[in-house]
Parts: sequence; structure tokens; C-alpha cells
Amino acid sequence: MPAPAKLLTDPFLQLPTATSVNVVWFTEFAGTQHWVTYGDRLELKVLAQTSRLQRTREDAESNLPHPPAPPTYRPIWRHEATVTGIPRNTRTAYQVTSVREDGQTVSSRQFTLATAPSPGQPMTILLTSDHQLKPMVAANLQKVQETAGQVDLVLVAGDLVDVPDRASEWFDDAAGGAFFPALQGLAHYDLTKGNHTRRYRGGEIIQHAPLYTALGNHEVMGRFSLSRTLKEQFRDAIPQAIAARRYEDQIETINPTEHPAVQAAWIKNHSFNTDTYAEIFTLPESPFGDERYYAVTFGDLRLIVLYATTVWRSPLLDPETRGKYRERATDFDQPDAWGWGQHIFEPIAKGSPQYTWLEQELQSPEFQQAKYKIVMLHNPPHSLGENSVPAFTDPVQIIERDNQGHITAIRYEYPTEQDYFTRDLLPLLEKAGVQLVFCGHSHLWNRFVSPGGMHFLESSNVGNSYGAYVGDRQRRVPENYQERYAAVGDPNGLTAVVPTIAPLQDDTGHPLPYIASNDLTVFSLFDSDRGTVSSYYFDTRKPDSAIVKFDEFHLD
Repeated sequence: MPAPAKLLTDPFLQLPTATSVNVVWFTEFAGTQHWVTYGDRLELKVLAQTSRLQRTREDAESNLPHPPAPPTYRPIWRHEATVTGIPRNTRTAYQVTSVREDGQTVSSRQFTLATAPSPGQPMTILLTSDHQLKPMVAANLQKVQETAGQVDLVLVAGDLVDVPDRASEWFDDAAGGAFFPALQGLAHYDLTKGNHTRRYRGGEIIQHAPLYTALGNHEVMGRFSLSRTLKEQFRDAIPQAIAARRYEDQIETINPTEHPAVQAAWIKNHSFNTDTYAEIFTLPESPFGDERYYAVTFGDLRLIVLYATTVWRSPLLDPETRGKYRERATDFDQPDAWGWGQHIFEPIAKGSPQYTWLEQELQSPEFQQAKYKIVMLHNPPHSLGENSVPAFTDPVQIIERDNQGHITAIRYEYPTEQDYFTRDLLPLLEKAGVQLVFCGHSHLWNRFVSPGGMHFLESSNVGNSYGAYVGDRQRRVPENYQERYAAVGDPNGLTAVVPTIAPLQDDTGHPLPYIASNDLTVFSLFDSDRGTVSSYYFDTRKPDSAIVKFDEFHLD
């Protein structure tokens, strides 16, 4: 007998408007029909549209019972229905159903949905990022639900998974902490601390609350391959301009008829793409950026989401490192193996399409009339973490040669005066009255306030931490380059704010302006009724301990 039909995920909510909300779920079968029933007695029904994810794969490094040796496509189908005709500011029951090709029917449990709230309607919003299947994520999200109950919206500032084309990281990683199960209370992650192990299920959150996401570097897949591991492909992103140059050198072989679709596909497969992320989520669109950057109104909130991230490269300077500051010595004569430094995926400098769109958005009535104005992006404009260095700008390649013309060094500089955040973006946001810039990337909690009163919050100490660079702890930065790179502190000159309620202390009893811990997991909540952003930590070493609210500030 065939195995019973089952859903790959519970449903989750997308694209809420004043009159509708989209319901999305996944299966491992195409099926014959899929629908949502909703209403007080589930008396209403709407059919779903089905599509197949095109790039989801598994490989030998997938955490599955029987992973395939070479990268192998894993067929997964996405189902989406738009629910309409429900009263605003009320919650409505719903359930999803899928019918497999053999006629077996499977339904989810009942959950609740709502349209986007009206202005003035109180909201609780979860601020989170950098899940990446890290050890404390399931515990973190379980404590979110226990603390806040049912939130109204989830904001994820990038790095949802580790390798974006690996399907199991989204749906069913064997360790039990994949992205969707953790946010749906279906995780089964065993966290060991000291002599005890506690299983965490995550939180039943996105079945009831829509989520908006930003692109982080871990949503970007690098050069496509049928043989290299998915991790290797992920790490091998190169600038599109470089791929376009190589395409032109080989156009007679690659595309003799010069078909535009062939050109676009070749350049994408030989640079980077965000296809899986784009296929999984339904997000608002902007005229230039599609769903890569967008703006949306949700109750009293005007949210602007930017695509502001770079490829991650190692800070190490040894000859065998293809890093942010240099190329591998063995690759000097092999340009195809160069990493091109810590390059930016989407331009955001003044004059770029994204910047031009942002200028227009900040002048829009929707933005100017909103009570709360929040910008979400992945890379932090201010941070004590390692990933805040070097400057957020295009790398300048410097090739050194000996008297015979042989390459002796390939290094990359990042001119501080050309930092697109400090030079272009932040003055624009501050002038427009943005109250909060929410970011991630460095896996710690810290926050800052500009002289003009704009808040910066990085609440990414969710699953593990890469540390805060203060005092004697110094970032790995070159000391003999043209530019000077900040070894400690915020490279862009702000002082981190000490938590207002219960800061941690160092060994001498001084309060710490950050949390960078692999034992404490942190989450933040925005309360629109009070206008407060509150941050909490949970000590996983003490699984029965209470949640600690350690910081709170107001968005004026």
C-alpha cells in the first residue's frame, strides 16, 4: 500500500491586504486539487494554484536519512490560494486540503487568519533573523510563543537557512530545526547543555501571522553545478558583471543566435541567483526590484525592505584563503577561480535603481502618513560584530606584479569614504524620519541611536553568536593595507546602547551593551499600541528558567 498522504508543511500566511490574505503550503506531490476552506464553519472554499520549485536539491551533505551522493533535484510543489471576503480586524478559521494523484486526501489542522489590520489596531510584531538551522532557534521561537502568544506579524531580516537550494533546510532537516517546522511549532530539536538535553518544538507562529522577509547572503546561491556540493555552489557567487564579460567572450559557442533568454540564464547560472527564495515566498513588488526590495503598509506600520547584503568571504589573510581581502595564491593565474572580494549583490548607492526607488518611496503618502516607519535590511549599518567590517562598498581590486609581470598578490580594498550606508543610505533615511533600522548578519544583539534619534537594532543572537568585538577582542583585519579597518567597536562611529532593564555584566560587574552568547537566545517584539521595542533572552542552560526582558525603547 502507498504511504499515507501528508503535507510537507503546515500552511503559512503571505501578502495580507485590507481585503485578502494568501495561504501557502508545500507537498512532495503535485496532486490533483488543493484548496482552502475558511469561515466560522469552514463553509467557504477557494482553490489553490500549484507550482513546482525549480532548483531545490539535496546532496551528500544534506541532513537526511539517505542523502544522495551527487546534487540531485528534489521535486517539491507549492500551493497558494487567496482568501477574500473576511471581516477586517477579526480572525477567521481556516484549513488547507490537498488531494494526491491516487485520490488520498490530507488536511491540515485548523488555524486562524486575518487581513492586514486597520490603522490604530494594536499589533505585536516579532523581529528575528539569522535562523540558519542554528542550535537555539527552536528554543527561541518556542519562547516567543510562550511569551507573546499569537503575534500579528513576523519580520525576518535575512539568513533564513544556510544553503538556499537545499530543500531539507527549509522543510525537514533530520536534526529537527528546519526553517518552516521551527516557525510552525513542528520542530523536534534536541538541545544539549551540560548534563541535560531538552527537546524544543519551535512556535506555532506563521500559521496565524504573515511574514515579511529580507534577502540575506544566505538566500543567494552561487554558480550552478551538477557535480560540486550545494555548499560549494553557495560559496561560489561572483559578480554578474564578471559573468557577463565571460559570456561575451564565449557568445559564439554559448548563444550563436543571441537569444536573450539564453543569455540571461547563462549569466545567472555563472554568477548568482535568489530563485528558490523567490519561489518560496510571495512578497510585495516594487517597479524595479520585483520582490527583492519593497514597501508595504501593515496597520500603523510602513515597512521598507531593502536588498542590502554582500557575499560572505573569510577575513583570513593566509595565502590559501579566497577571502574578503585577498585571493588564494594558487589562483593568481586562474581568474575563473577568483572570488572578487566581498562584493555587493544589489547596488544601493545613490543613483542605483534601488536607491532611486527608495527616494520615491520616502516621498509617498503611504510612508509620510504612517505612524511607524521601519526599514529592514540584512547587513548592519552599525554593529559590534565581525561582519560590519569592511565598509559596505564595492571592492577595489589591486593586482601586484613582479619585474617579470607575474602576479605576486591580488588584494581588495574597501574605501571608507565610499561606504554606501554612511554616505548615501543613512542620511536619506534620517532626513525622511525613519524611526528604526532593523538588521541582522552578525549573530548578536546590540543597538544604537544616531545623533538625530534614529534607532538601529540587530537582534540576531538567535541560534548562535559570532561574538562582539570590544575591549581586547579584535576583528581579523589587515594592518598593512591602504585602508584602516576597525578592529574593535562600531566601525561607523556610534556607541552601543546599554540595555535599559537588565543588562548582562562582565567579570568586573560593568554592564555590557550587547549579548553575544551561545547559551542565551534573544528575540525582540514591537508593540504598536505602546510604541515599544522590547528584547528578551532565555538561558538554554536553565531550561525551566523564566524569560528575561532586558531592554526596551520607544519609537517616537
